[in-house]
Amino acid sequence: MVQSVITYQGDLHCTARHGPSGGEVETDAPVDNQGRGEAFSPTDLVGAALGTCMLTVMGIAARGHGLDLAGATATVDKAMAAAPMRRIEELAVVIRVPVDPGEKGRALLERAAHTCPVHKSLHPDIAMPIRFEWG
Repeated sequence: MVQSVITYQGDLHCTARHGPSGGEVETDAPVDNQGRGEAFSPTDLVGAALGTCMLTVMGIAARGHGLDLAGATATVDKAMAAAPMRRIEELAVVIRVPVDPGEKGRALLERAAHTCPVHKSLHPDIAMPIRFEWG
């Protein structure tokens, strides 16, 4: 189990500390929800978690098959729904890999991305279109 300790700093700002490493992440409420948008919002972190998880799992698969994933990027565009309650409506992902690993490599890496734990943990009502761009 990994523990995070979150401290409310006031004025809609929080600091989350990662127990094992001591690393910290700051959050702020977004401008469209009473905040100043000075840092990731909590829902922004969900999108960031999805993109980093997909690249990490792809990196594990690439390493195991001698493929180079260096320089790959994930862009996640988050859309919020306001009704019937405020929630994440869509996380649209574009994964760009600078070197095309060929048909077998693409299939391996795409399958890995779709099985990342964050992707599998998000509610099915959240649309998650994923596009891959190779080479």
